[in-house]
Amino acid sequence: MPKLVDHRERREAIAQALWRVVDQDGWTRATMREVAREAGVSLGHLQHYFPSRAALLAFAMELTAARTSDRVARGLAALDQPPHPQDVLRLVVAEMLPLHPDARASSRMSAAYVLEALHDPALRQQAGLGLREGRAMVERLVRQAIAQGEIAPDRDPDVETDLVLALTGFTPLLELGVVEPEAALAAVDQHLDRLFAGAP
Repeated sequence: MPKLVDHRERREAIAQALWRVVDQDGWTRATMREVAREAGVSLGHLQHYFPSRAALLAFAMELTAARTSDRVARGLAALDQPPHPQDVLRLVVAEMLPLHPDARASSRMSAAYVLEALHDPALRQQAGLGLREGRAMVERLVRQAIAQGEIAPDRDPDVETDLVLALTGFTPLLELGVVEPEAALAAVDQHLDRLFAGAP
C-alpha cells in the first residue's frame, strides 16, 4: 500500500530547514538550493511545495508566529491565574527578544522577513497585517490594565502600547552583544514597573 504523504509535515520540515540556515548563516545565504540541502531534499522537491523563496519565507513566518504564540501560551499557563497584566506584557516582550534558541531563531527569521517585505508588495502586506495584529494584542492588554486600575487612567493607551513595543528594539543590541540579556530584561522590568506604578 503506498505511503501517505503528509504535505503539511513536509512543508513544516522545509520551513524548519530555512530557520536553521537563516539562524546559522543569515538570510542572504538562504538560497532555495541551500535550504533544500539542509532539508535533505532535492531542489525540485522543495519547489514542488514552494515555487519561490518568497512563498517559502511567507509560510515559514506563519509557522514562526504560531510557534511564538505557543511559547507565550505555555508561559501564560505557568503564571498565577488570572495573570497580572504586567506579567503578561513582560512575557510577551521577552518572547519577542532573542533570549533563548527558539526565540533567537524566530527573531532572525522576522528580521529577514522585514527586509524582504520592504521590496515585495505581497510580503509587505502580510508582514504589516501580522505586526498590526501583534500591536492590537498589546494595546488590548494596556487598555484592560487601565480599565482595571492597574495603570493610571491618565495614561494614553496608544502611546503606552508603542512604548512597550519599542522595548523589542533591544533585539539588534542583544544579537550584536552590545547589551547583555540581563540588562535588557532589567530595562523591560523597570519600564513596566514605572508604567504600573502610577495606578491609584
